[in-house]
Amino acid sequence: MASAQVTQVKPKAVFYPTRIDIPVDVRQKIVPILSQTLATSLDLKTQVKQAHWNVKGLNFYQLHELFDAMAKELEGYVDMVAERITTLGGTALGTARIAASDSLISEYPYDIADGVEHITALAQRYAIYAAHLRSGIEKTNTLGDADTADLYTEISRDIDKSLWFLEAHLTQKMNLS
Repeated sequence: MASAQVTQVKPKAVFYPTRIDIPVDVRQKIVPILSQTLATSLDLKTQVKQAHWNVKGLNFYQLHELFDAMAKELEGYVDMVAERITTLGGTALGTARIAASDSLISEYPYDIADGVEHITALAQRYAIYAAHLRSGIEKTNTLGDADTADLYTEISRDIDKSLWFLEAHLTQKMNLS
């Protein structure tokens, strides 16, 4: 039996008419920012699930539950971001392949099992995601879209809290002076 070859074609963002009073040229600048967030959010969610499925050690149950709650939280943000894209007349591009190719975070390590290793890997990814969200606040605010900036602010607040939850498990001290 011959296997079918799948050709990877980068989808083009299609814009649809909307009565939202944000000019189309501004929306065309906002949607790519949101699309990067969508890809990274989807990727981060799957990486958190990877940790959830594979964590081992004395704190297995607590971390297993924490990672599951974090993945559920991210799923909500995926939906919020995708719906904002479509609200602005854009096309939400949210397949696994697109997320993997457009995500800001690196691939999750497959060779870890220890809870601290998972926490460290996730904290690194959450920090990158948090910085991206703050950049999104600034960029969309500058473009005059207070609603999208507010969406980014809402997500950013919660992601910072999740990052704190992760970092609270790590015992290293940081010298802030």
